[in-house]
Amino acid sequence: MQGRPVCIRTLDLGADKYTQARSPVPERNPFLGCRSIRFCFQHLELFKTQLRAILRASLEGDVSIMFPLVTTLMELRQAKMILRDVMEDLEEEGIAVRTDVPVGMMVEVPSAALQCNQFAEEVDFFSIGTNDLIQYTLAVDRANERVAPLFTAGHPSVLRLIKEVIRAGQRHDVGVSLCGEMGSQPEYSLLLLGMGLRAFSVAPPRMPELKKLIRSVTIEHARQVARRVMTFDSDTQTFSYLRDQVRKILPEAY
Repeated sequence: MQGRPVCIRTLDLGADKYTQARSPVPERNPFLGCRSIRFCFQHLELFKTQLRAILRASLEGDVSIMFPLVTTLMELRQAKMILRDVMEDLEEEGIAVRTDVPVGMMVEVPSAALQCNQFAEEVDFFSIGTNDLIQYTLAVDRANERVAPLFTAGHPSVLRLIKEVIRAGQRHDVGVSLCGEMGSQPEYSLLLLGMGLRAFSVAPPRMPELKKLIRSVTIEHARQVARRVMTFDSDTQTFSYLRDQVRKILPEAY
């Protein structure tokens, strides 16, 4: 919509988003292989073409760029260097571009979450990708039905990583949003609100329920819930407590 901000994630190909059958040598474990930003680094012309398009479009509105699956500071710096190179190429060609396009990154692996304070000094915003963050933290393939019960957003280690990223954003004045199934669940939405999260990315059908929950609770109550949850040592304890809390606020949800 006109006047609204647009965040464009660079090519996030690989794993479940890229058909391995088309690859000359299919990877045995594509989720830990050449995907997302790694794929872009190995296909620079494709990567630069997308960056050129984003930069040219940035003149038409409020556009920002986000790099996916960043695991190290060197990867982030390399991506930003390539972006600067593309800017210079466009300027040399006489094509006007914005040089102040906000640059952010997905936080979806433990290494990025653990170094979030260092990353926060080099980006304008974070987006926590909970689906992959849970998968990589708990070593659970979210597409594998045999271990599906082990894939849980309420695991204490996952919650601590998310909390640290939110805190890093607050310390460094870096915006933090969250995407993934976790943000769409009322129980975890209440918890995330208490942790300090203020930007949720959810599927349109889940928005009315989430809006109603947020409008029905005070920030102080959400903070109390978050403080209590962070003392728990199991995901079952966490979810049971959060479900009881949300039932009191939105009984019709159950």
